[in-house]
Amino acid sequence: MRRNLDYVTDELVYAHAGFGGRAVDYVAGWDLQRAVHARRVQDVLPDCCLLLEHQPVYTAGKRTAAGDRPFGDPGAPVIDVDRGGKITWHGPGQLTAYPIIKLRQPVDVVAYVRALEEAMIGVCAEFGLKAVRVEGRSGTWIPGSGGEPDRKVGAIGARVARGVTMHGLALNCDCDLSWYDRIVPCGIRDAGTTSLTAETGIRVSVADVTPLLERHLAAALGYRTWRRMHTVEPLLAAVPESATA
Repeated sequence: MRRNLDYVTDELVYAHAGFGGRAVDYVAGWDLQRAVHARRVQDVLPDCCLLLEHQPVYTAGKRTAAGDRPFGDPGAPVIDVDRGGKITWHGPGQLTAYPIIKLRQPVDVVAYVRALEEAMIGVCAEFGLKAVRVEGRSGTWIPGSGGEPDRKVGAIGARVARGVTMHGLALNCDCDLSWYDRIVPCGIRDAGTTSLTAETGIRVSVADVTPLLERHLAAALGYRTWRRMHTVEPLLAAVPESATA
C-alpha cells in the first residue's frame, strides 16, 4: 500500500457505469465524469471511481501528434480530450477506470500515476503475469524477450482539476487488438500492445478482472475500505450547492 499518498477520505466508492451490451458512449461517459467531478470538488460526494466498458472510440490526449492519429477510415470516432498523454483506443473487452478523488496539497501527480500502475501490476500478477513499469513510459507493460518488444497491457491518462482527479486507466482484458493497428498507441512506435487474454492463452473477461481491479486499486491508492454500487444513479442524485442557488 502506498501510504505516502495522503487522501482525504478512507473509503473508495466504485460505481459500475455500464458493461457489455450497456457499454458507455465516450462522450456520455465524459459528461458523467464531469458531473461526478463537480460534486466531488464541492464535497457533495466521497472519493469515487467509475468502472465501465466503452463503445469503440479513439481518444487523443493533449500531446497527440498528427502522425499518431488513425489513417484511412478508423471505424470508430476520434475524440480530442483534456487529459494528458497521446492517442489510445477504448472499447469492448477493455476495463476502464475513472478515479474521481480529491488529493491533498501539494498534489503529487507522479505518485498518483505510479499507484494506478501498481494496481494494474497487481491484477496481472493474479493471472501469473509479471508486469512492470518502463522508465520514461507510463502504463503497465509485459517485458519483451527473445527479440520481442515490450507490450503495453494497461494505459494511463490522467488529469487533476481543482485538486480532484479525472480520466484514469484502461486495462486490456479480452479486446480486439487490431484496433491498435490503425494508430500509434500512446505515440510509441517501438513497442506493442497486448491483453491479458493474449498473454495467458485463456479468455480473461472484463467481468473476471473487475473485482480484482477494485481490490488492487483501493489498496494501491491507500484506502482502508471500499464498496461497490452497481449503478451511477446515487452519484448523480447528489446535487452540488451551485445547482440549487
